Amino acid sequence: MEEIALITAIVQRGKADKIVADAIKAGAEGATVFYARGTGVRQKLGLLGKIITPEKEVILIVAKKNQTNDIFDIIVKTGKLEKPGKGFAFVHTVDTAVGFLK
Repeated sequence: MEEIALITAIVQRGKADKIVADAIKAGAEGATVFYARGTGVRQKLGLLGKIITPEKEVILIVAKKNQTNDIFDIIVKTGKLEKPGKGFAFVHTVDTAVGFLK
């Protein structure tokens, strides 16, 4: 099996469609998006935390290892994840998987 990775991005609700579209242009085969509710940081910020919406979208993208950096960089750029409060993304190494198209 070819080496693959899982890219996970947690973004503000309503932002996932554009991020996924750009990730696909960068080589992603597809994505899974679901809704979630964030907690923790908002509460610690007090009054300032009121401007951060707790509703989030979680994006999961399985990518070939050699495409992971390009796709991840596009996710960060499109989602403006380098800016505080815009979201969070990370990459997992996948040891075993079944059903991934080549």
